[in-house]
Amino acid sequence: MTRVLIVEDNEKNRYLISFILKGEGFDLIEAITGEEGVEKAATEHPDLVLMDIQLPGIDGYETTRRIRASPAGGKIPIIALTSFAMTGDRERALAAGCTGYVEKPINPDTIMDEIRRYLG
Repeated sequence: MTRVLIVEDNEKNRYLISFILKGEGFDLIEAITGEEGVEKAATEHPDLVLMDIQLPGIDGYETTRRIRASPAGGKIPIIALTSFAMTGDRERALAAGCTGYVEKPINPDTIMDEIRRYLG
């Protein structure tokens, strides 16, 4: 079963993403803070990470950099989920190590297309 780590502090967003992914048969791992996301990426070995950018503690950019620096994080697809939609935000997420970028609010079709793109 494909395992997806959701790093998202907003309970409603986490619920929506979880609802969509469970309906598609994914096994989910959840983290609320960036630090927890780094830890779970290292211990749970997800196949893909959905990364909120605005997190308590370290933000999604730093969380992504730390996951990428870990032994297990080099090849995990990390998709940024953000309500940031300003010029340059996509580039900033990609520069931090994200492999994809999806704007909130989440569209179920868009998020699933992006996930399938990186899982093959």
